[in-house]
Amino acid sequence: MRLLVLGGTEFAGRAVAEAAAGRGWDVTVFNRGRHAPVPGTRFLRGDRTAPDGLAALTDGAWDAVVDTWSSAPRAVQDAARLLRRRAGRYVYVSSCSVYAWAPPAGYTEEAPLVEGARADADATDYLRDKRGGELAAVEAFGADRSVLVRAGLILGPYENVGRLPWWLTRIARGGPVLAPGPRDLPLQYVDVRDLAEWILGAAERELSGPYNLLSPQGHATTGELLDACVQATGADADLRWTDPDTILAAGIEPWTQLPVWVPPGSEAHNALHGADVSRALATGLRCRPVTETVTDTWTWLQDIGGTAPQRPDRTLKGIDPVLEARVLGAAGH
Repeated sequence: MRLLVLGGTEFAGRAVAEAAAGRGWDVTVFNRGRHAPVPGTRFLRGDRTAPDGLAALTDGAWDAVVDTWSSAPRAVQDAARLLRRRAGRYVYVSSCSVYAWAPPAGYTEEAPLVEGARADADATDYLRDKRGGELAAVEAFGADRSVLVRAGLILGPYENVGRLPWWLTRIARGGPVLAPGPRDLPLQYVDVRDLAEWILGAAERELSGPYNLLSPQGHATTGELLDACVQATGADADLRWTDPDTILAAGIEPWTQLPVWVPPGSEAHNALHGADVSRALATGLRCRPVTETVTDTWTWLQDIGGTAPQRPDRTLKGIDPVLEARVLGAAGH
């Protein structure tokens, strides 16, 4: 298989490039050259936001293209239009954020979508940018040659968003840790490597259409995730499980200040941890245990010196230590 990855050096794009190279595929990555390319891949330099920035892609043919772009949809439109006669399939890594808020628990790929997105738009907001990227891919390749990968929470090595790396770093410091309850709250996420393997399988099998790409609901719980962090780091950390009402009353922002967590029974929990993923499971999605995701992420963090990369267009994650101590004290911990 001849694969072109637009990006291919950070998080999801890197995982796809690594997985494809590991399969012995002919892999080309196209990016600005700010990071070392994955070994075994061919590198083309270009900036898709600059005039003539796609010039390196004017020649060549590929069986599939994987695009993880998450800003102005017109960048997807430009690339897809340029490649539509020289690539067999366009796989666009989108997001479950494209569903109109708030999708009910168990929502499928048929759930209503956000309005106001355009394929030729400049950057607006994340959800409309992603939906616009979907529209651009389908516009150029048609519904039968485009795959819309609606990913949710993505975890694993190379994470540059700051969720799992923050938990690992915090727990590695040890001591009392504010753990958002309940312990058995079900989570839904996908390991970036499992996402990558599914994408390659979709290209091989010539799939098309939208897919919710997440683990089954309850693949892990908050307790299992944080216990795995304690185990991986070997830290002397004491998880202090705290009632959601106490956390919210303290003004702590779910998802951001306590990454991954949103209160049970909330619209946000249904949206972020409640998707129906039967379509992806039926087409080959396999999800590794949470302990493997956490352990491998910790190993990667240690290998790069303990500080994870951070995308400049994403909010910083984590709770201030002073606020954490104050909430623990007020809760009698």
